[in-house]
Amino acid sequence: MEKASENERALVSNPRSLWNNMIQKLTLSSDDDNKFKEKLSNLYQLLATSTTLIAGKRRRRRTSLPLPLPNIYSTDYRLKFGEVSGIFDVLEGILEHIFVNMHSIQKNLQFWQSKAEGSRGQKLYFMIFERGPHAFVDGIVQLIRNCISEGSGIQNLYCSATSHIYDRINILTSLRFALATFLAQIYIEIDKFGDELANDAEKSLPLLLLTVDGIFSKLEASIAHLHASPESGSSVDESDSVSLRFEKLSEVMQEGSQWTGCEIRDAIDLIYQNLHKLDSYLSMLVLKNRKPRKITLYWMRYACGIVGISVCSIWLLRHSRLTGSHDIEHWIHEAKDSTVSFFSDHVEKPLLSIRDELFDTFRKRHKGVMELEEVQLTTHSLHRMLLAFSEQTQGQKFPENASDQELLEIMMARYEKELMHPIQNLLKGELVRAILIQIQKLKLDIETALLELDQILRANEINFAVLAALPAFLLSLGILALIRAWLKQDTRAEGRGRIARLQRRLLIVEVEKRIMDFQTCIDKGQERDAQCTFGLVLYSLDRLYRAVESHAKATGEWQCLRQDITDLGRPGLQTAYKLTITSRMERVYDCLLPSLKRY
Repeated sequence: MEKASENERALVSNPRSLWNNMIQKLTLSSDDDNKFKEKLSNLYQLLATSTTLIAGKRRRRRTSLPLPLPNIYSTDYRLKFGEVSGIFDVLEGILEHIFVNMHSIQKNLQFWQSKAEGSRGQKLYFMIFERGPHAFVDGIVQLIRNCISEGSGIQNLYCSATSHIYDRINILTSLRFALATFLAQIYIEIDKFGDELANDAEKSLPLLLLTVDGIFSKLEASIAHLHASPESGSSVDESDSVSLRFEKLSEVMQEGSQWTGCEIRDAIDLIYQNLHKLDSYLSMLVLKNRKPRKITLYWMRYACGIVGISVCSIWLLRHSRLTGSHDIEHWIHEAKDSTVSFFSDHVEKPLLSIRDELFDTFRKRHKGVMELEEVQLTTHSLHRMLLAFSEQTQGQKFPENASDQELLEIMMARYEKELMHPIQNLLKGELVRAILIQIQKLKLDIETALLELDQILRANEINFAVLAALPAFLLSLGILALIRAWLKQDTRAEGRGRIARLQRRLLIVEVEKRIMDFQTCIDKGQERDAQCTFGLVLYSLDRLYRAVESHAKATGEWQCLRQDITDLGRPGLQTAYKLTITSRMERVYDCLLPSLKRY
């Protein structure tokens, strides 16, 4: 069933195969019926061509690396020369199609390269656990069978995993090489014909279209052989495969040097048809060698999750009212009460305490003044008692401003003397009075200590309230961080976070590395490798162009940055100057700085 559904999806994605399949099922055998089939096929070709042309001309244009054209090609110039404007549109369409297809190939190639760099155990784990339940069962059965028959099941499975991974790497690498070479050839020819189109468009335009047609023929020869027969278990059958045969310009157009406007439009329409065929071919070929989908890679986790959810659902059902149990209602009430209690203890009360501390300062200050006055009354009372006791016991007059410490020494000396005959002095002497004065002193010390403690507590009321609200604050902060991380997913280079900035800087490093590789290939005389490397440079520049556009426009530095990126893609510019540009880009532009801080 799974294989059938995948075949159906492949047919839907390829309308030509769907149409041919429908025509083959018609059980007509007469000559009239054959003519009817031929008319239906011609009707389909007409509809497909019209749909392709409309889609190619009206499709929404995405931002991509601009063409290497002189500044003369402004909007007014394109409106003045309609045919030249049409060729500009088709050239931009070619670059856009190639960039999109290369990005799809690159993503799948990176996945298989990461698997190839894995250890032996990781490759075995991929072959058994990350290719779906059907591959899991087949892998276990084959492993047991090989262990029983040959005794080397693990080694055979490892060889199968290596072959499975490297076959896809080879095909995708060949595809990327061919597309990068095609992209470089197109870009170089556009750069060559830029000035010629400005001087003599009627003569240069046919030559450019003929050159583009020849480059399409080279691409067909380089990747047509890659459509090998699929492996067993592939989602696309050989009968559904798409052959790559580009349309060619007629011999009359190839021999003629002067074209009419109708011939130019026919050549442009033919290029759009070839782009559609290329997209169909690449989509089917990448489909065979693409990385597994997430649901396939993590099918075991999803299966365990489904089992866990099912067990939880059954457990909840057993405790629900459907089975006569009220446990869930009790748990909900307890959770509600706990939430209310947590909110009251760690949110409401601390906030109210902070509010009272901030807005009731005057009232608390008045209360502190009253307590201070009570302490002062006790102090004055103790001073008078000591003064009277000293004057009576010493028989002399003391000044009113005598220190309490001096009077206390006189009282303590008399107290020690009275303690020598405690019973006698308790009745006749000053022992009782000295004890009462010490009690008054103790009362003063206690009131002073309480006043100081109260001042300390009042000074730290806000701290205590903040500590009480700290759990709720940390919980809120964690929730806000999770929401921010979910809303602001900056894993791509187009994002606004630190990771996105790092990825944009890595794109510059990638551009710089490929520029040096291009110069190395030129120095060694490796023309094909140099063209491929230059195509990869253009692909990296296109990714950088898309990643920095919105950020550079926001900071007002887009015009300069756009010109620098365009200069990096110019074929005739010296490598030393390009490396100088990349070095300047890393230091100058705000959207390419290493962090959010501006140095």
